[in-house]
Amino acid sequence: VVAVALVIAGLRAPKGGDPLQARLAEYSMRERPMSLEEIEMSQPFAERIILPLLRRLGEFVIRFTPQSSLQAIQHDLDLAGNPKGLEPVTFYTGRIIAAIAAAGLILLLGVITADPNSFFSFKSGSGKVLATAAGAAALGFFIPSLLLRSRINRRQDAIVKSMPDALDLLTVCVEAGLGFDQAMQRVSEKWDNELALAFSRCIQEIRLGKLRREALRDMADRMGVPDMTSFVAALIQADQLGVSMAKVLRIQSDQMRVRRRQRAEKKAHEAPIKMLIPMAFLIFPAIYIVLLGPAALQVIQQFGLGFLGGG
Repeated sequence: VVAVALVIAGLRAPKGGDPLQARLAEYSMRERPMSLEEIEMSQPFAERIILPLLRRLGEFVIRFTPQSSLQAIQHDLDLAGNPKGLEPVTFYTGRIIAAIAAAGLILLLGVITADPNSFFSFKSGSGKVLATAAGAAALGFFIPSLLLRSRINRRQDAIVKSMPDALDLLTVCVEAGLGFDQAMQRVSEKWDNELALAFSRCIQEIRLGKLRREALRDMADRMGVPDMTSFVAALIQADQLGVSMAKVLRIQSDQMRVRRRQRAEKKAHEAPIKMLIPMAFLIFPAIYIVLLGPAALQVIQQFGLGFLGGG
C-alpha cells in the first residue's frame, strides 16, 4: 500500500522547472491580471494545503526541539541540495507525522483483526500489537532520514563523477582568458547537474556581495565532498598567494582524474568480494537444486520407503 501510494504521489508530482518563469509566462498570456484568489488556486495542492499545515505544526514542534537537531537537519538538507525547498522544521514535522501514521496504521489493523472483547486485555495479542506499533513508529520516524541520506549519497556521487570534466572546462576557460567567476558561470551554463547548480549558486552569492573565498567555502560545506573541499582550499590559497589560477586548475584537474581512476580500480578490486554473497546464497543453491535434484529424487525412490519403515 505504501509503495502504491508513493508511485501515485510521484506520478502526480509537478514537473521540475522554474515556477517564477511559469507564473510570468502565464501572466503575459492573460488579457487581464490575475486576482489573489486565482493566484492562490493556481498553486499545487501540496503548496496550498500540505506545506502550510506542516509549517504550522512545525512552529509548535520547534518549541520542544533542540536547536542543534535543527542545525543538523539543515546541514543534511544542504548536502541533499535542498530538495523541494524543505525547511528543517517542515522535515522534522514530517518525520513525526510519518511515525504517528505508521503507528496508527498498525493499531487500526490490530483493532480490525482482534477480538473486540479481548483486544484491550494484555492476556490476548494486544501486547504484540502495541509492540509492533512502537516499532512501526520508530521505523516511520527514521525512514525520512534514510531517504534523505540516500539522496545525499546520490548527489555526492554525481558531484564526484562530474568534477574532472568540470575542472577541465574551467581550466580551458581560464587559459583562454576568462576570469575564474566567468569560467564558473560558463560551467553552470554548459551542464545541468548538481555541480553546475552548486557553481551557479556560488556565483549568485558572489554577485550579491559575499567574498569569493567565503562563497567557495560555503559551497564546499554544502557538498560534503572531500575532493571539492581540497579543491576549494587550493583555490583560496592560490588566490591569497597570487599564484596563477590556470596552473592551479591544471594541477587539480590532473589530480582529479588520477583519483577517479583510483576509485574505479578500487571498485574493480571490491567486485569479486561483493559477488561472493549472492553467489553463495543465491546462485550456488539454485545450481545444486538443478544438478542434484534429479539424483536426490532417485535416491528417495530407491531407499526412501525403507527409511520410512514401509518394507
